[in-house]
Amino acid sequence: MPGTIDDLIASIEVELEAAHKRLKKCGAEVQLILDKAQQDGRSALTVEEDERVAELFAGRDQARSDIAGIENKLANANKIKTEEMEREQKAREAKPTQARRPSYDQVARVGNEERTYRKDQDPLGKGFLMDISRQFLFQDVEASSRLARHMQEERVERAEYMQRATGTGSFAGLTVPQYLTDLYAPATAALRPFADVCNKHPLPESGMSIEISRITTSSDAGLQASQNTAVTNQDMDDTLLTVPVQTAAGQQTVSRQAIDRGNGIEDVTMQDLFNRVATRLDTTLLNQATTGLSAVAQANAYTDASPTGAEMYPKILGAAAGVEANLLAMGAPSHAVMHSRRWYWLSSQMSSTWPMINTVGLPVQASGQLNPNSSYASGPRGVLPCGLEVIVDNNIATNLGAGTNEDELYVVPASECHLWEDPNAPLFIRAEQPAAASLGVLLVAYSYFAYTFGRYVNGMQKVGGTGLVTPAF
Repeated sequence: MPGTIDDLIASIEVELEAAHKRLKKCGAEVQLILDKAQQDGRSALTVEEDERVAELFAGRDQARSDIAGIENKLANANKIKTEEMEREQKAREAKPTQARRPSYDQVARVGNEERTYRKDQDPLGKGFLMDISRQFLFQDVEASSRLARHMQEERVERAEYMQRATGTGSFAGLTVPQYLTDLYAPATAALRPFADVCNKHPLPESGMSIEISRITTSSDAGLQASQNTAVTNQDMDDTLLTVPVQTAAGQQTVSRQAIDRGNGIEDVTMQDLFNRVATRLDTTLLNQATTGLSAVAQANAYTDASPTGAEMYPKILGAAAGVEANLLAMGAPSHAVMHSRRWYWLSSQMSSTWPMINTVGLPVQASGQLNPNSSYASGPRGVLPCGLEVIVDNNIATNLGAGTNEDELYVVPASECHLWEDPNAPLFIRAEQPAAASLGVLLVAYSYFAYTFGRYVNGMQKVGGTGLVTPAF
């Protein structure tokens, strides 16, 4: 199919561009090291610089080798495309024959081949899940054939993602049909409202950590005292920020009886595992010790035995001011992330006064605006007078503080909430028979991710304290 070979060529071209960038980056860094040694008046490089230059030359050679291989692969793909176009051209050529034309209702027409697992025929993934179970439990030939055909379709349509996914570790995984990974959104679970507004990046193809250079000592500039006198000099310095790759995973043992009878298995297993993986990822971003948003964000205390919305709103603005003061032009406060109970409490507050400054489009006599088309985990719930979009996320803890009854409200710049995931967030299921005697089949869903909110100190802010105890309505 022309579309298929075009997708393959596009994927190879992206791979080639990435290899060229690696080659250019290695050369530029070597030049930077040599320039620095020249500026310092050193006749030789330091031991560390020598080692780094050797690594860069090795990386450059590897990139050149990769480029040669990729270009050869691209040439072969283009050759296949040319041949396919020639065949199609010949197929379109009409040749007169003596055969009598058939009746209209006897003409066979062939279009694009349909996918093995389709949303219109199997919206809940029941057939897919039963094929997984029957293949591993009974070695069912027809189930194995359908799964093999599905995996071939995935290799053709998402080759770049398949290569990354199956090359990580020693998992024998099956790619879940893409439409099924979206089913978790409407299901009952805390899900990932905050993760969905983070600044997303594709997860690197290999490795269990992501390294980021963070400038901790900047250069400087000053006024020159007089002509031909030395200008201000300040050596820059950086600190390596290491972001670990983590795994959100869940498992479920399904009985043979459930597989045989097939009643409700798609809801209990498939969707629920997806829900839990999504929820675990989001709650990790918010609550993980040391690196989670709650641990990283700078605290703004709101202490009040009788809290009101009018008193709390300035605290939110104070947090927003803290974000801007620490990031300046590197980012701006964009979202207020809060628990649903805090959003409804703010919505319940009545006031006869209004902010002096409102965001564009917001009614003057209003302390916020609700998005009527939004529901849980479906985007911003509303907007505050200062323009902050509200994200409601029930993965936020509600057992904080001395009374274990407080929640927190976060003011964040979405551009600095970095989240790395596999492209299209593919999830995988692995099935095996761990307990034949008890007639059980193990199903496992997992996903790799990495995140950081720590590129800038105090770039995240939070409001907490006794003013955020369990609200009374």
